[in-house]
Amino acid sequence: MIFRFMTFITFSLVCVSHVSAKEPLKVFILVGQSNMQGHADISTFDHLGMDPRTAPILKEMRNADGSPTVCDKVWISSIGNGGTEEEYHGKLTVGYGAKGRGTKIGPEFTFGIFMQQQLDEPILIIKTAWGGKSLHTDFRSPSSGPYEFNAGQLEGLKKKGNDIDQARADRAEATGHYYRLMLEHVNKVLKDIKSVYPEYEPEAGYEIAGFAWFQGWNDMVARDVYPNRDKAGGYDLYIGLLSQFIRDVRKDLAAPQMPFVIGVMGAGGPVSKYGPEKQRYSNVHSGFRKAMAAPAAIPEFKGNVAAVLTENYWDAELDELKARGGKVKAKSQELNKDTSLSRKQREEALAKFRAELYTPRELEVLKGSSNAAYHYNGSAKIMAQIGKGFAEAMAMMNASAK
Repeated sequence: MIFRFMTFITFSLVCVSHVSAKEPLKVFILVGQSNMQGHADISTFDHLGMDPRTAPILKEMRNADGSPTVCDKVWISSIGNGGTEEEYHGKLTVGYGAKGRGTKIGPEFTFGIFMQQQLDEPILIIKTAWGGKSLHTDFRSPSSGPYEFNAGQLEGLKKKGNDIDQARADRAEATGHYYRLMLEHVNKVLKDIKSVYPEYEPEAGYEIAGFAWFQGWNDMVARDVYPNRDKAGGYDLYIGLLSQFIRDVRKDLAAPQMPFVIGVMGAGGPVSKYGPEKQRYSNVHSGFRKAMAAPAAIPEFKGNVAAVLTENYWDAELDELKARGGKVKAKSQELNKDTSLSRKQREEALAKFRAELYTPRELEVLKGSSNAAYHYNGSAKIMAQIGKGFAEAMAMMNASAK
């Protein structure tokens, strides 16, 4: 099943709910690369309030005093956010996005908020995400077998004078490394849940209630691995790898019918709306997105694998306003070359140019971006909708399974 836009039930304003001690703890596993880490700075939250469609989501993300929501019945354990295996855990709130400058969120924040409101049960999120990782190598699961260099890659290695045997050995060592790290952390947490979720009742047990996968960039741009990526069927290998990943992770977690959400790469928005400057990417982006979504249509996965098209949460206005920034940069360079102007005069001229280029409202919208386009512009408005979309898809599958 592919989720585009859905109507979700109206939720309460807080994450807190009365929970029976006898209910099993619902465990959700979130896995992927940098966009699962999340690069949306909390400074971009206000942007949600500027759009009537997303203003209600912002109310769930903040308390009445404007402080970030802290979910009393949703806990999280996360590794990989800083590029290492250092664990961060506690009640779900902001700060479980990528580490570095600023406080960030990924999909986990609104996923947990809306998932808990839907289930009205205790939740534990286990998140493992590392930037710049592929499915063809890093997350490759056991049933996909060893990585095999194709003819083009072997020819390239020979031309560079590389040792083929060593290259194969290095690739064999890297193959599946992050799949194993993912399982190791999940199993570590499940063996000692109280260390992460102090309110856990062992006699109630736990249930692995779902898995969300948000990855893809490194496979999409791997021209050597997918040499026909701009042609029909160019990403068929990815379909096979992801299908095997789903089967393997279900087997390794002893959860054969575990609902599985695929967050389909959508940075840039719908391909059908690409302007002239993006047209050269259209075949690649379109082909890869279709490959990512494909497992949801496989008969064996009917009803328990869903593809969420994250392109539908793209903010075209924000993207266009960021693109105008190129004119500001060009103007700045032009002014800096004018030695007849003082520093103050250059700053004043640039401020005047900027004011003519953007309206006051547009300048406020621009504050909704904190990162690059491939990180969904570091937009909390986009990331919050993605997390909510994952929760919607997961809730739908859980409901249909009952």
